[in-house]
Amino acid sequence: MGELVLCTATELYNILNQSTKFSRLAEPNYLCLLDARSKREYNESHIITARRAKQDEAMCFQLPESVDLDCMTYCVVYDSRTNSLDGEGQAIDCATVMSQLCRHPVMVLKGGYEEFSGYYHFFRSQKVFWMPQEIDEFQPYPIEIIPGLLYMGNQRQANDHHIQKNMKIKSQVNISLESTNLSLINGHVLHIAVPESCDANLLQFFLSACGFIDSHMAPNCAVLVSSDLGISRSSTMVIAFIIHYRKCTLQEAWNHVLQCKTNMRPNRGFVQQLSEWEKTIVGQQITDISDPKF
Repeated sequence: MGELVLCTATELYNILNQSTKFSRLAEPNYLCLLDARSKREYNESHIITARRAKQDEAMCFQLPESVDLDCMTYCVVYDSRTNSLDGEGQAIDCATVMSQLCRHPVMVLKGGYEEFSGYYHFFRSQKVFWMPQEIDEFQPYPIEIIPGLLYMGNQRQANDHHIQKNMKIKSQVNISLESTNLSLINGHVLHIAVPESCDANLLQFFLSACGFIDSHMAPNCAVLVSSDLGISRSSTMVIAFIIHYRKCTLQEAWNHVLQCKTNMRPNRGFVQQLSEWEKTIVGQQITDISDPKF
């Protein structure tokens, strides 16, 4: 039996936008997202891909049909505005029932639908049934690193004007070998021409890129850091910025970015450069990068 934990709007946003070659939402045992509000509220609008949690005649929540909760990576439940696990609420009641079969903690969305849809209005939907092909074709948004301020993504996302508008992205750091074709309305682009290679020197650009992000990151003026696939070069630069921004260790910055994007993976050469950057910012190399997880 799993426990109940709170899930922030940012955490759910990032869960919805995880991808490898395709969106992870296409994986049958990845996410079970349940809306515990009334049928009327659900039909009016709900979070994209959510299914309505059904109740029996006694108003007790029922387990969802055709869902193997025991194998599910994430089970997230929300109602209108639950903010705490203390007390009562539709989301807590539903999550308690789901936890009977879940191996992993069942997540209750903090602030519920009201808060999530306020931050991510473009993830509202009235669609009830999703065909497998529609899920396969779902185009993830960039991963949110610092809420409302810093995002990380790939080239497709960097060139998507709908994403730029919805996420209020006004500036970009683009790390790719080819000259960039990015266009931003009244925005700024810093292009860093570095290949995806263990021998490439990205360290030389850490200071200028961090200064660029610092100077352009502001409320309603977010920055997107992108590379071809959004996995190695972009995550390296984002980790470098977190070390600079928070004056924290490589380990702490690594853990934060990994929690946001579960398949981020700087190459070994970039990991060594991040270790050198840690020494520059923190004063010493604290993180042991010989650990296999690096």
